[in-house]
Amino acid sequence: MAAAAELQGKYQKLAQEYSKLRAQNQVLKKGVVDEQANSASLKEQLKMKDQSLRKLQQEMDSLTFRNQQLAKRVELLQDELTLSESKGKKNKKSGETASQLSQEQKNVFDEDLQKKIEENERLHIQFFEADEQHKRLESELRGRLEVLEMETAQHKAVVDGLTRKYMDTIEKLQSEKAKLEVSSEAGSSSVKTGTANQQQLKNLHNDLGSRLGESLHIISEKVPFNDTRSSQYNALNVPLHNRRRQLKLRDLSSQALAFVQDLVTALLNFHTYMEQRVQIFPVDSATDTISPLNQKFSQYLHENASYVRPLEEGMLHLFESITEDTVTVLETTVKLKSFSDNLASYVCFLRKILPYQLKSLEEECESSLCTAALRARNMELQNDMKKLVAVFEKLHTYINLLALPSIKPVKLLQTNFSSVFTHVASALHGFHDVMKDISKHYSHKAALEQELPTATQKLITTNDCILSSVVALTNAAGKVASFFNNNLDCFTASLSYGPKGGMEFINPLSAECMLQYKKKAVAYMKLLKKPCSDSVPYEEALANRRVLLSSTESREGLAQQVQQSLEKIAKLEQEKEHWMLEAQLAKIRLEKDNKKVANKLKNSSSPLIEAAQESSIIVNATEQEDNGTEKVLRESVKSASLIPEADTREDLIKNHYMARIVDLTSQLQLADSKSVHFHAECRALAKRLSLAEKSKEASSEEIRDELTTTKRSYEDQLSMMSDHLCSMNETLSKQQEEIDTLKLVNKGNSRKNKSR
Repeated sequence: MAAAAELQGKYQKLAQEYSKLRAQNQVLKKGVVDEQANSASLKEQLKMKDQSLRKLQQEMDSLTFRNQQLAKRVELLQDELTLSESKGKKNKKSGETASQLSQEQKNVFDEDLQKKIEENERLHIQFFEADEQHKRLESELRGRLEVLEMETAQHKAVVDGLTRKYMDTIEKLQSEKAKLEVSSEAGSSSVKTGTANQQQLKNLHNDLGSRLGESLHIISEKVPFNDTRSSQYNALNVPLHNRRRQLKLRDLSSQALAFVQDLVTALLNFHTYMEQRVQIFPVDSATDTISPLNQKFSQYLHENASYVRPLEEGMLHLFESITEDTVTVLETTVKLKSFSDNLASYVCFLRKILPYQLKSLEEECESSLCTAALRARNMELQNDMKKLVAVFEKLHTYINLLALPSIKPVKLLQTNFSSVFTHVASALHGFHDVMKDISKHYSHKAALEQELPTATQKLITTNDCILSSVVALTNAAGKVASFFNNNLDCFTASLSYGPKGGMEFINPLSAECMLQYKKKAVAYMKLLKKPCSDSVPYEEALANRRVLLSSTESREGLAQQVQQSLEKIAKLEQEKEHWMLEAQLAKIRLEKDNKKVANKLKNSSSPLIEAAQESSIIVNATEQEDNGTEKVLRESVKSASLIPEADTREDLIKNHYMARIVDLTSQLQLADSKSVHFHAECRALAKRLSLAEKSKEASSEEIRDELTTTKRSYEDQLSMMSDHLCSMNETLSKQQEEIDTLKLVNKGNSRKNKSR
């Protein structure tokens, strides 16, 4: 169910991302359409402006032509005026009528010329205004064209980024889809297994419920007394031994021992260096006698080791008392009382030296070298020392309370154990805070004393040593407080150790009884533990198992092997009979030869040498046949040559041939067994080969199906993306063509303006 929920959440996330991308795509499409509409409107405006520009150019051309005509007319009129003036000079005497006519004509020409000049000026002004308007329109159109080109480039970049983004998202979605399909299949299988497990759990729950009812019925009928229901009776039962709890407590006690050792070392250094300081300040004992108060204070400080060292020893004894084979609760930790007594002696020591320490600080304040700031620091240190003694007294009180159950369990109720531990933790934190205040105030005091003119190097080094010991004491107190606070739950939880079903453990006798039973149980388990019999090694068993699994022979194959072995046995019996007949024939021949040899021996002694030669020839032949019986045959032949007895020779020859037959039969059986083994292995390998081929065919078919599906999906995706890219390329080509046409039109207009 959890896997199905995760799949549903992944599907929802993918759907949300897809909807976001789709909304972004819609917005971008709207933006592209708006830009296309803006470009179309700008194109129309550009056409209108171009038409107006052409009209203005035509008007301008007509005005220039009219201006030229007027200029020519003015030149002609000026020429005529000069001619008329020259003629007037010559014909001044012609008469008043001619002068009046010429004067009237001149006035007419002047008026006409004035009108032409005004018209020309007006036309020049219109031409200048048209030229300025044309330039302004051209600059505006150029700016719009640049803006449009920039926008098209931006849109193109956005479209390219979107295409890349869409390709990446499509690939991611496809990979996530494949992963989700795999995870959905796994989830479905896990759901199926979960349902099966749920059904099994239901069956198990029903079975356990029925068993529980039966057991409760049996307990109610057969058990007359149940001591676990009553806490008083259950406290008398022997609890189980919790080894893990003991190891945990031993580990905690070892850590506490290390912290107490650091604390003891810091306290020893602190008291020792304080003794050295009393000897040298405010009066150095090497040059002058110190006050009786400081002498007594130094004497008491010299005895600090006898009070501080027992703290470490008591904690060590407490650590040694907590072992794996013990039961550690407040009722059984007897050594905690000795640690409490040692702490009480140290608290008495602190109480004894506190008045002297306060008086010593007052004596320092009364000296002439003590400044007001140093006096304030001494007063703060007096308060800190009082707080330190109070903290140690509080800590001793609570540790003494924790040690009471091991002596008098009635004096402290078990319900108050956790509160006592909490107060111990708060006291340790108070000890740490007091030590921090002492460290801060003493560092200020040491800095002020170092500035005094009478401060010696011995005093400075002693102050540094005291300050280092105070810092070490502060760190040790902080470690102890944090350790106790972090393990407070463990300390309080370990108090409820007791019998099963009970919540208290207040009887140390039960602990001793439990440990005795534990020892008896360990001894009984050792008696029951017997050495395991020798078994087949694991690797050899695995090899045998593989051989057994590889030999996939059926009953029919085994029956065929048995039939073949019976046929071979029959053949061997026939061969044995054949060889028996051969042996009988050889025996008959040997008897005949023996008779001949005996007859020859009777006739003369010379034939003995020939018989010996023949026997040596037989021995050589037997050596070639069988090397194993070489010595026996030689001895038999020699004995036959010396003592020609037919029975012994027959027995020797018979034994030789029988040994030969046995050797041949054993070799034949070995060869048959090897052939059968090889035949079985060949059959198993053939079956394996057929299974491998079938699995190969199935896997190849699956791979082909997967390849075809992936190929189809990729082809569909490529076709979709190619269509999308084609449409985007078409829009970009259209926009590029429009931009090129606008550039050409703009260039033509600029050339016309330049030519004008």
